[in-house]
Amino acid sequence: MTRRTFVRHASYLAALTSGNASAAPALNPNSLAKFVDPLPLPEIAKPAGVRPAAANHSVKVPYYRVPMRQLDYKLHRDLPPARLWCYGAASPGPTFETRSGQGLLIEWPNELPAKHFLPIDHSLHGAEIDTPEVRGVVHIHGAKAPPESDGYPEDWYVPGKSRTYFYPNQQESAALWYHDHTMGINRLNIYAGMFGLFLIRDDFEDSLNLPKGAFEIPLVIYDRLLKQDGQLDYPVSGDPGKPWVPEVFGDVMIANGKAFPFLNVQARKYRFRVLNASNGRFLHLSLSNEQKLHQIGTDQGLLPAPVPLDRSLLAPGERADLIVDFTGHAGEQIVLQNDSFQVLQFRVDPAKSPDASSLPSALRPVPKTPESAAVQTRPLGLIEKETMKGESMAMLLNNTPWHMPVTENPVLDSVEIWSFINTTDDSHPIHLHLVRFQILDRRRFEPFFYLNTGEVRYTGPVTPPAPEEAGWKDTVRADPKMVTRIIVRFEGYLGRYVWHCHVLEHEDNEMMRPYDVIAAAK
Repeated sequence: MTRRTFVRHASYLAALTSGNASAAPALNPNSLAKFVDPLPLPEIAKPAGVRPAAANHSVKVPYYRVPMRQLDYKLHRDLPPARLWCYGAASPGPTFETRSGQGLLIEWPNELPAKHFLPIDHSLHGAEIDTPEVRGVVHIHGAKAPPESDGYPEDWYVPGKSRTYFYPNQQESAALWYHDHTMGINRLNIYAGMFGLFLIRDDFEDSLNLPKGAFEIPLVIYDRLLKQDGQLDYPVSGDPGKPWVPEVFGDVMIANGKAFPFLNVQARKYRFRVLNASNGRFLHLSLSNEQKLHQIGTDQGLLPAPVPLDRSLLAPGERADLIVDFTGHAGEQIVLQNDSFQVLQFRVDPAKSPDASSLPSALRPVPKTPESAAVQTRPLGLIEKETMKGESMAMLLNNTPWHMPVTENPVLDSVEIWSFINTTDDSHPIHLHLVRFQILDRRRFEPFFYLNTGEVRYTGPVTPPAPEEAGWKDTVRADPKMVTRIIVRFEGYLGRYVWHCHVLEHEDNEMMRPYDVIAAAK
């Protein structure tokens, strides 16, 4: 346990004893029966007709209407219904299925109540006391979308209002996801349940004969703290005026909206589209029988070749496309686990099952972007501000708060190298809107020397990305006391976007910055 982790736990205990945390008793997750609820499968979003495309009114595209709503939902058979916020009629919200190049329109009406049910910290930028409590704006994480449809954090709107966004989907097949992105309360809205999957398919992926239909399973995994009455519990600090805490880790693992569910499977190959939708927890997924997971894709689509793994590491916001082969395991019960937590039980049918699907030895080529193509390298420090007691006050990118002038302004269609210099004790999953990128490498350095001189002094060798990171990414793990380098082509659109840490508590407390994609000088 690091000093910072100790301080975090001490602060949370102080909150519990001071009465600033919820008065309702906390749920002991060991009191819940395991594997008694079937794994829900999110419904597939259905269009409500067609409308003219935003970019070309002569072209008609599918139109969807998916409202933000409050609902009561049982997270476990033995718990009362929990109050959740969601898109559509469940959390996770409906899964969008579309194809590369097929644009669509989504209207996102805000039908939430006027009061928030989770603790707002009015000292955070964007969540001031004179700002409406309940606000929403939707971001499709990983989408190459025009800026007016990207879900900029300050473009929020209140209950009774609505926005319609256009998504061109001019990108390769990938598992994207959508979630709230409201400035100052993003962590609360997502914790309440506002997220879902967005799948883009293409002809190349279809040609690979991967498991599909009933044998392709969306798997959205996240952790929560619950009260004994089944309600969500969100921790607060010991300071009533500043309830923000730097991280939230739950002790109940939830998959597709159920705690500790089970899934009946046949003795054959399955494809799992896995998303880590946790606020702050990193997932380390493995199977209880120690069989291999085969990762075939990452955030922005297919890898060059399958990667066999003993466990899959996913930071918040990251996705993994996994093949699990239950052939030879007929009649067994296999548990998907995250470290010491049980997530999901697979119940393999005892009968043999035909399987015409494939696990190809080669997938989609991923041409490397050469470093020589980069026109600029940006050193970007990841900084934590602490009190004299070692308590976290804020997280900063490039040592710059959100409201300061833009410091990153790449030229449209240019290539840049961004170097994330992590001086903190945390691993930060850094997400760039609009673009996909490749990881170049990581290298250990001396943070104290950097903080005092502004110079990077390396203390270890260059480490290449792991094979399962060797595809196109939109979220990268910037590990502590390491310099993590990515190479990015800023293609798509001119305009303002953001980059941020996807630990949601960090993002809501200054670990997010705007950036501008600008036109080349004439």
